[in-house]
Amino acid sequence: MLRKAVIALGGLCLAAGLIMLITPAASAAFGPLAFGALLLIGTLWERVRYKPIEDGAPGGTYTRTSERFIDEETGETVTVWIDPASGERKYVKG
Repeated sequence: MLRKAVIALGGLCLAAGLIMLITPAASAAFGPLAFGALLLIGTLWERVRYKPIEDGAPGGTYTRTSERFIDEETGETVTVWIDPASGERKYVKG
């Protein structure tokens, strides 16, 4: 819900900045354009940066760690698995 609101706010700021570019207030368009772009880029980057939580244990050389936490979105316990060779981490329910 909050993510959708932030995306909508970013889109509105971007649209307002673009409209301001074609009006006499073009010099003031930088603020809304920059703010809208930052909101959209930051919110969309979050989905790329944070990895999804998987349902089952990963295969290969991944080993289970003692690190566990509660996912705030689902309320479920998440266990961290790590590949010792690459350092890549995977997040698994349970």
